[in-house]
Amino acid sequence: MTSASSLEEAAKGQKSSRSKTETAKVVGGLVAKRARDLGVKEVTFDRGGFRYHGRVQALADAAREGGLRF
Repeated sequence: MTSASSLEEAAKGQKSSRSKTETAKVVGGLVAKRARDLGVKEVTFDRGGFRYHGRVQALADAAREGGLRF
């Protein structure tokens, strides 16, 4: 099991100059990298009732680009 947050040092970077959507992309990439490091290739994505657009979509797309299958 792994997780990532926009509050971590790896995701902060130049946070003040990033939009919330760009930050979600960074977090999605971190999740994908950590999952790959653990040998996870396929995941289930639970939107928690949120519509699939904006930040939610950006995070999911970045995770897919990072190699995860949904």
